[in-house]
Amino acid sequence: MALFKKRTAGKPGEWYYCLKHQKVEEGPECPAKDRFGPYPGRDEAAHAMELARERDLQWENDPRWHDAPARDRGED
Repeated sequence: MALFKKRTAGKPGEWYYCLKHQKVEEGPECPAKDRFGPYPGRDEAAHAMELARERDLQWENDPRWHDAPARDRGED
């Protein structure tokens, strides 16, 4: 058992979106496994989930990431 809890490292002015608490934080406050960022501002961090959805769609629709059409890979 550790005597001291290790504090996550971060800088003031860096903004993160905490996936666990679903909130924007400066610093960071939560462990790296639970957050997206850093973002340059609070507004960008607040839209982290929207940005992630947009990037997922871009990736899914990028032909460079798929070697064969879905029907050839056994997917529907």
